[in-house]
Amino acid sequence: MLGHGDGPRVKNGPALAGHGAEAVRDAIAQTITTLPQHMRRSLTWNQGAEMAKHDELRIETGLGVDFCDPQGPWQRGSNQNTNRLLRQYFPKGTDLSQHGHDELDAVAAALNGRPRRPLGWKSPAEALDEVLAAT
Repeated sequence: MLGHGDGPRVKNGPALAGHGAEAVRDAIAQTITTLPQHMRRSLTWNQGAEMAKHDELRIETGLGVDFCDPQGPWQRGSNQNTNRLLRQYFPKGTDLSQHGHDELDAVAAALNGRPRRPLGWKSPAEALDEVLAAT
C-alpha cells in the first residue's frame, strides 16, 4: 500500500500496509467470497480500528459483521486459541512483514494441520474439507 516502508515501524503506532482498514476490507472481501455462501454469513471482530471499513465490507460481500464487547476478546474464543498457538512461533508484537511468505505459509500449514479437540481431533483443514465436500 502507498506509504508502506517509508518510515520505521513503531510498535502500537499507526497502521502500516496490510493492517489498515482498506487493506483488511480488501483482503477479507477477496478471501471470503471464495467460500460457499452458507459459510460466510457473518464475521465477529474485536473493536480494532482495522475494521473501520466494515460497512463497506458488508455492502460489497453481504457479510454480516458483528463486534465483541469492549474488553471482551473471549467472545471470539476460537480466535484467541489460534492466537495462543501462533505465539509458539512468533512472540506477541512480532512484525510479520519481516518474515518471508514461505515461513508464514509453513506456520499456517502447521496450525491448519494440527488436530483440535473441539473438532473431534480433526485438523482445521480436515474439518473444512468435510464441510466443503458436503456442499
